[in-house]
Amino acid sequence: MLSVTQLLLLMLCICHSAIARARLDDALKAEAVCAQPQVSPSSSSGATVRLSHRYGPCSPAPSTDEPTITELLQSDQLRANYVQRKFSAGKNGTEPSDLTVPTTLGSALGTLQYVITVGIGSPVVIQTMMVDTANDVSWVYCRSSNGSTLFDPSKSTTYAPFSCTAPECTQLGTRGNGCANSECQYNVDYAAVANSTGTYGSDTLTLTSSETVTSFQFGCRENEGVIAGKTDGIMGLGGDVQSLVSQTAATYGQAFSYCFPPTNASSGFLTLGAPSSMEGFVSTPMFRWGTAPTFYGVLLQDIAVDGNLLNIPPSVFSDRSVMSAGTIISRLPPPAYAALSTAFKAGMTQYTAAPPRNILDTCFDFTGLTSITIPSITLVFDGGVAVDLDGNGILIAGCLAFAAANTPDGVPSIIGNVQQRTIEVLLDVGQSVVGFRRGAC
Repeated sequence: MLSVTQLLLLMLCICHSAIARARLDDALKAEAVCAQPQVSPSSSSGATVRLSHRYGPCSPAPSTDEPTITELLQSDQLRANYVQRKFSAGKNGTEPSDLTVPTTLGSALGTLQYVITVGIGSPVVIQTMMVDTANDVSWVYCRSSNGSTLFDPSKSTTYAPFSCTAPECTQLGTRGNGCANSECQYNVDYAAVANSTGTYGSDTLTLTSSETVTSFQFGCRENEGVIAGKTDGIMGLGGDVQSLVSQTAATYGQAFSYCFPPTNASSGFLTLGAPSSMEGFVSTPMFRWGTAPTFYGVLLQDIAVDGNLLNIPPSVFSDRSVMSAGTIISRLPPPAYAALSTAFKAGMTQYTAAPPRNILDTCFDFTGLTSITIPSITLVFDGGVAVDLDGNGILIAGCLAFAAANTPDGVPSIIGNVQQRTIEVLLDVGQSVVGFRRGAC
């Protein structure tokens, strides 16, 4: 008799072809023209802003500083280390020595690929901010040489720094950085010596022409640093109290969704608030970590390639997985990755194998080809929830966009942003569910 999971997969294979088609254009390579965005957020009651790849032509501040694939993969390893370090530190109070990698702020944030445009202050100053689910404290550059449009708190009639004794300052906890001139200071540690420091205050945040957030709490960074891509700061979308999601919970509920576009030549969206209907979504229970409240987790049960379950033992996924917007490549437990790589290679025998590229070791040579046919990949989550990956969410630079996680026991694996492309991912803390809606952007 078929299990519930197998029945669901069989239904998916009937509805969707087991063969995924993929374009050979490198998904990270900028195209000359921004395609007309096909944005279809599910929520009509929340606040929706356009979300774009920061190196593509759809970016509000496109950059010519796009990293090479090698540089990007190196930065991605730093990002994965950063996420892992948060859990290791929360678990035993120390950081593993192999994860304290000296770097610069630019390198540590090199994998934050998606940006939104918002307004801060009165009068409104337009800001291009990278979104990050692995951080809670939002911040922008203030009165520095960085960024495309700078916010100057002295010119905003609604800006107010927090005093050192204000509750908003106290709740920063380990993110607090003491007091300067009677004003609250913050510190966000990104990777070893890389951090963002400055004054913590509040001002009006303009999301859309009709949606504003009064007394939005954020950091005003005045120390120099480089963030490639001409962006103005970070919008923290984590689950702790300082994040934009938590700050707007009274208005939109503690829920938000996003959709990463298939390539950097099109746009997606970020929506604050849960959809009015779950039609088109499948959902799985959300897992939270008390020692790392920033993160949103899910439980993988299995993986299918071309509709065939790999039958990975449940114990392999027992540490769960983080849904990450800032990590590019998904990191799977080694036994799960080995099974996926073997099955995927078996479906790619018509193509020549290529040498590994940095952390990617399941690679192919597509020289001279204009299109390819690749096996489909389905992630199966707790409750038998099966999510087919888009063709653009399987390969990167000619390689399978997964890697083995080099993590100690008790540290979760990571679902990266490549695998989330074109899927509206709903993170609903209030209902404790993670939803997926395919083909949303």
